[in-house]
Amino acid sequence: MKAYERLIKARAKGRPTSLEFITNIFEDFYELHGDRLFGDDPAVIGGLARLNGTPVTVIGIEKGVDTKDKVVRNFGSANPEGYRKALRLMKQAEKFHRPVVCLVDTSGAYCGIGAEERGQGSAIAMNLMEMMNLRTPVISILIGEGGSGGALALAVADEVWMLENAVYSVISPEGAASIIWKDASRVEAAAEALRMTAEDLLCMEIIERIFNEPDAECERGFEEVYLAIKSALTDTFNKNINKPIRELLDARYEKYRKIGRIN
Repeated sequence: MKAYERLIKARAKGRPTSLEFITNIFEDFYELHGDRLFGDDPAVIGGLARLNGTPVTVIGIEKGVDTKDKVVRNFGSANPEGYRKALRLMKQAEKFHRPVVCLVDTSGAYCGIGAEERGQGSAIAMNLMEMMNLRTPVISILIGEGGSGGALALAVADEVWMLENAVYSVISPEGAASIIWKDASRVEAAAEALRMTAEDLLCMEIIERIFNEPDAECERGFEEVYLAIKSALTDTFNKNINKPIRELLDARYEKYRKIGRIN
């Protein structure tokens, strides 16, 4: 399947959002709000939950389901207070050595004037730095779109996983086509050039795992996906939770240090 076709599926109406993944994978989710600095951002949801009885912290970028919900959640484009809320929850998880799960689905961080005035770039950069040194296991899963720094701010982890039709890139294909060729209609060519599919990223060792998706582009067919992710999370956290912290952090560092390395 071509990259642009994957992109269309990642953006498809009716595709399960982060809240639906949380509901179907975890038990007893209790949402927490606010960044303790400015306010709450509905585009980023997070809180405490259980994974087969084990306490975890879950954070997700939420696009919304219907039009009203999408507007409230800014279509999944987070403000700096959203990223700061996510970091607050991750630092809380670190304190109690709770594993962290991040669910990523965003076309990119919000680039409005207010977001820039409140330090959007700084908030994203702080997440990158702190997640690299977070002293507890972290898994990030791209469930739809993974757009630029807005996605990366929740995707510095011990392992990064993707759904089969998810995408992950430094810029949207529309943006790349406009910059490279000054022609937004060349979006399909840009999508191929960006190598944004799960298969491409697995080949480049940027991600560690791909989850197959059902043919139907709706929530009904995702039960097996939820079960597969739940099983994989349980196995991975059971393996990592008792690792020496230095070993965990060294492996995380090396994962990112080797990206782009030419042997």
